[in-house]
Amino acid sequence: MAKNNPANVRIKHAYFHYLREARRRNDASIDGVAKALSRFEESTGHRDFAKFHREQAVAFKRKLDQQLSARSGGRLSRATVHSTLSALRGFFIWLADQPGYKRKINYSDADYFNLSEKDVRIAKAVREKAFPTVDQVHLVLAAAPSSTDIERRDRALIAFTLLTGVRDGALASLKLKHVDLAQGRLDQDARDVNTKFSKTFSTWFFPVGGEALAIVTDWVSHLRNDLHWADADPLFPATRMDIGPDGGFVAAGLKREHWSTADAIRRIFREAYERAGLPYFKPHAVRDTLTELGLQTCPNGEAFKAWSQNFGHEKATTTWVSYGPVSRARQAALIREMASGRAAGAESVETRLARLARLEAAIAGA
Repeated sequence: MAKNNPANVRIKHAYFHYLREARRRNDASIDGVAKALSRFEESTGHRDFAKFHREQAVAFKRKLDQQLSARSGGRLSRATVHSTLSALRGFFIWLADQPGYKRKINYSDADYFNLSEKDVRIAKAVREKAFPTVDQVHLVLAAAPSSTDIERRDRALIAFTLLTGVRDGALASLKLKHVDLAQGRLDQDARDVNTKFSKTFSTWFFPVGGEALAIVTDWVSHLRNDLHWADADPLFPATRMDIGPDGGFVAAGLKREHWSTADAIRRIFREAYERAGLPYFKPHAVRDTLTELGLQTCPNGEAFKAWSQNFGHEKATTTWVSYGPVSRARQAALIREMASGRAAGAESVETRLARLARLEAAIAGA
């Protein structure tokens, strides 16, 4: 059986164009759809989509239930199955309205890609995300060496992430001109910075305490005053590689170029956490760290709205839903605090609960 069906290739290309230009999906999202379609085509022997029958969807669901994950070796998670089937359902709904397919595919046929309600609940279950505490990130900074330019860069990169919650993709593309130390501000200009959804926004440094601000200030001063770098130069430059004594490549300092990807940044974080004797947390996890800090410190809804805008979120509910669920450790601490408050006179606890209630109501109405 042929590995590709020319008609399928053409219509998939049209669908990907639709997703990119009409639905504004990014490349990563489209890649996920492409993978789902590839899985389905393999199950049908690359049969023409125009010959689709609902029984193909039923058979494909059965196959997914038996398929093993290449990464874990176990059955595919309900979340993976759900995302795969959702991508296929969306494709066939779109396909039912395309010339050459309208009379052959019904909109209702796409519903056969649905999971059971039980499996959907399992797939969408919110699971606790692991993230470091502010104190743990400070511990990482304290354990970080700073003898060479590369070591100073790596330490400043982690400190800057804690100060701003910047995404690693944006971090790799930042220039010196985007940082205003006098104002304590990062300007994420989408014309230069690889921000999510190409948003332009400003982030004022979060009040995280410790040495983070001093580390970043020292790093920017080093680039400008010691190395004489200018506004257009990278804030966190890539590593310059040279040929070592044994003929292999070795790190030899900094080069006046940006990293092409965020892979090196994730490696820096991994090594820094290991050095501090802590489990690895992705750079993105710091956004959860900062959200928890905001929930503990913001006195009202307006303050949390400002905190949310610092992440580039237009709505405070985005921060609340995506990063705000209370961790189990914090949940336990709050419950114990309330129990202690009732035993000793609950006025302070009630005051705090009232503040949190006002904050949640303000966020819900934002």
